[in-house]
Amino acid sequence: MRVYFIFDIKEEFINLYRGNERVLYNILKQIYYLEKEEVEYGYHLFKQLINPIDKNRIDRYLFLKLHQDIPYSKRGQIHYYNNLYRDEISRLTVKKSYIKIEAEQLSSSFFEYLNQLNPRLFVCEFKYQDYFFLQEFAEKEAI
Repeated sequence: MRVYFIFDIKEEFINLYRGNERVLYNILKQIYYLEKEEVEYGYHLFKQLINPIDKNRIDRYLFLKLHQDIPYSKRGQIHYYNNLYRDEISRLTVKKSYIKIEAEQLSSSFFEYLNQLNPRLFVCEFKYQDYFFLQEFAEKEAI
């Protein structure tokens, strides 16, 4: 299972790390794996890097965009995409500082919809050390 964390990076950091996304990924990875004693430091660093996410707007956007699709459902705060034809099972949860996607495969249909909403979102998969901007991912998928 792949667990993707998606962040809305501030514009100045996007400009700073564009073309050198590994540095941005490593900063977020270090924050993710901080010890309990260093949480306050990590919190302040994290707040400098990211924009808060408008949870209600994204939840509403996804629901309105997908509620008539057969593979989509929403229970509580979790969006589900279960497309058997593409062998895809994905769960998306929106928080105030990140979006979390749990996928049984390498990709998720949610990426496409989130890219339409905000192509500057930065995706990190810490276990398998994968990272990318949604816009770049969409461009590669289009090829």
